[in-house]
Parts: sequence; C-alpha cells; structure tokens
Amino acid sequence: MGTTLGFIGSGLIGGTLARLATTAGIDVVLSNSRGPETLAGLVADLGGHARAATGEEAARADLVVVSVPLTACRHLPADALAGRVVIDTTNYYPQRDGRFPELDSDEVTSSELLQRTLPGATVVKAFNNVFHHQLHTLARPPGSPDRSALPIAGDDEAAKKAVSGLMDALGYDAVDTGALSTSWRSEPNTPVYVMPYFGAMPTDLPGEELMAWMAKADGASIPTTQVEALVASAARGPAGGRF
Repeated sequence: MGTTLGFIGSGLIGGTLARLATTAGIDVVLSNSRGPETLAGLVADLGGHARAATGEEAARADLVVVSVPLTACRHLPADALAGRVVIDTTNYYPQRDGRFPELDSDEVTSSELLQRTLPGATVVKAFNNVFHHQLHTLARPPGSPDRSALPIAGDDEAAKKAVSGLMDALGYDAVDTGALSTSWRSEPNTPVYVMPYFGAMPTDLPGEELMAWMAKADGASIPTTQVEALVASAARGPAGGRF
C-alpha cells in the first residue's frame, strides 16, 4: 500500500489494527503514554513492519490512528498532527472519561470535538464500532462473500477516500455515513455499534461470563447493505455509552 500508519494509543483497538496492518505489509509506528520501551513485546510480536516511537514521531506517519480514551485527547501532539489525516476510533464513555457538556447537549459529536482539539488535522471517524476481537476475526480479503463493512464519517472527501483504502487493505468495506456531525450514527447505543458483529449471543450468561464470551467469539459477517440499513435506522439519543 506504500503508506506508513502511526498509532497514538496501542491498546486493544490500536494493537489489533496494527496487527492487521503488518499482516497486510503496511509499516506501523506504535506509541503510547508510557514510552516506546513498554511496546517492545508488541513490536517483537508484529515483526519487521513495526517499530515503537514517541507520540510525536507516530504523529508524522502518512495516516495516524488515535485510539485513546476521550479524556486523553487533550494531550495529543496537535502541532505534530497538523496536516495529517487522523483516524478517530474514540468513543464517549462518561464513567471513564468524565462529563463533557458539549457532548451531553448534542452540541457536537465526539469526533467534532476531536477536530476542534486538532484544528490543523483532518479527522475521520472509523473503527470505533466493533469489539477488538471481532475486528481481527472478521477481516477478509477483497471479494470474499462473507466480507464485513464498517462505517466511516468525515468532512473531507479525500481523507475519507484514504481511510476507505486503508480499511480495504485491512479487510473491510467502508460505508460512508456522512460528515463528522453525523458520526453519532455509529456511536455507543446505536444499532450498528458493536452488537451486530457478535452475531447470536447467549442469553443465560452472567455479566463476567458474557464478557469472556464476547472476547472470544468469532463474530458474524455484517455486509455493506446491512451496515447501511443499521446506520439509516439510528435515532439520536443521549450521548455516551455505559460499561
């Protein structure tokens, strides 16, 4: 693909995307809040296409994935991210992030808030609506009959095209859901958020056992037409999810 992918945040979603990227032959630059040395194990596991660096170094990649709690976005290297396409995987969870009045009032979406935080970057919402394990297990080559789709949203068409190309390389079709102002359609509590990708779920497991099942289930293919229908059926409710 000829693109270097930077990661600010290399946890469950970031690490999974990095794994898909290196498998596809894409070079990745990983970073986290604890320093490059703490990523040595992940880098060794991912192989020669991966290296660890600071957040500022990761921010200078061709495309940059931001995969941190929303409350940590205020600490992003905004200057280094200027001029970059930033892929926003974040979601608003008040129990974790604290309250954001502008989100609670639906003044903006979480991705619009990130765009305000990074005025020199171009933000595209993507990879936020699927559990990390299914993000890995459901990836398929182009043309596969059981290929899944994921929604994206953004204000810049060229940036969305670039992210759609990355999504294709990582194993997914892209469904354009519109501008950042409409990215709430793939946020927590919407029909396309996480649950469809699990498939049929057990109904008799207590909470901890259900979470363990979710972390291991292979998941269910959700094609483009189904994602489009789920996105179209969304109704905006109170912002933020609950653990």
